Amino acid sequence: MTAPTVGFTVPEGQAATAPPEERGLCRDEVKLLVASPGQVAHTTFRHLGEYLSPGDVVVVNTSATRAAAIDGVWRRGETVVHFSNRLPSGRWIIELRRVDGRGPILDAATGDVIELAGGASAVLEAPLARRDGGVRLWKARVAAPESLDQHLVRHGRAITYGYVDRPWPLSAYQTVFARPDDPSGASAEMPSAARPFTTQLVASLVSAGILVVPITLHAGVSSPERNEPPPAEPYRVPRATAEAVNAARHRGNRVVAVGTTVTRALESAVDDDGTVHAREGWTDLVLSAERPARVVKGLVTGWHPPEASHLLLLEAVAGADLVRDAYEAAVATGYLWHEFGDSCLLLPLSPPSAYHTRRFHWI
Repeated sequence: MTAPTVGFTVPEGQAATAPPEERGLCRDEVKLLVASPGQVAHTTFRHLGEYLSPGDVVVVNTSATRAAAIDGVWRRGETVVHFSNRLPSGRWIIELRRVDGRGPILDAATGDVIELAGGASAVLEAPLARRDGGVRLWKARVAAPESLDQHLVRHGRAITYGYVDRPWPLSAYQTVFARPDDPSGASAEMPSAARPFTTQLVASLVSAGILVVPITLHAGVSSPERNEPPPAEPYRVPRATAEAVNAARHRGNRVVAVGTTVTRALESAVDDDGTVHAREGWTDLVLSAERPARVVKGLVTGWHPPEASHLLLLEAVAGADLVRDAYEAAVATGYLWHEFGDSCLLLPLSPPSAYHTRRFHWI
């Protein structure tokens, strides 16, 4: 996989260790950096609509977050198992991780059995993909006293990494758009770019003539340790969303994706001429300079670590120079990283001619 061109180091102390609510902030009071050609502005997320235009389309992900982490025992030692996505065959994609937080276990083998909390078990059947050093993701057969979804609700928890200071309830990992009752599944990790949205903010966008439309992509486990492509993930682009996106493009308005999951779904449903179609299935699309975004012309995103493959997608939408400007400004001015951190709006193109005057809120 091509490596992103943007390079940086996250200063110590700029990881968000807890939800903003624990810092006395509403969800939409996190900081928002707005990067457009030749300009970087600093505001708060609740002012997002002031940087968009009537007729723009904001596309969001309705996938809920499941309790995808559960304790287990592997080869007489403790492990944490992350459940990524359920395959059409009924098998699961899982990841074994070290309990000390030092990353994934790469030396498991076909046939290994993992005993899971609550009397469930998983048998490793085949590597999903091999890499230098071993296998991170496995296809596994799972047995549980009840449905696995119910078992994870009882015995599991949200996936967390070392920068989080303590466990948080699953509700902290749900966005305002999440549909926990979706029969097609849920995400292993929160589509976190949408976390700062509130119902009040959505109402203000709609009242300003900005359309908010859904897609669904059930995100699998991420890989914060290495430059790895994301695994294939199930997605759905509804017909109404495809029509709204196509109409916006014909008007000359922006299509703004909320997060890398939305971008991946939309770009998986687009033709070479830029027409989006209603589509569903599994996507293994990896956006990069070699396959840039065709329809997404704005991106709401969180801040990703320098080794994350998400940076390739950001560059595919906004270009390496704009992404570099945004990240340099975020590092210099103390923005917070990860799912509970601050946000960024990348606007690589000039706004439509009907664009209203922006009011910049500097903080």
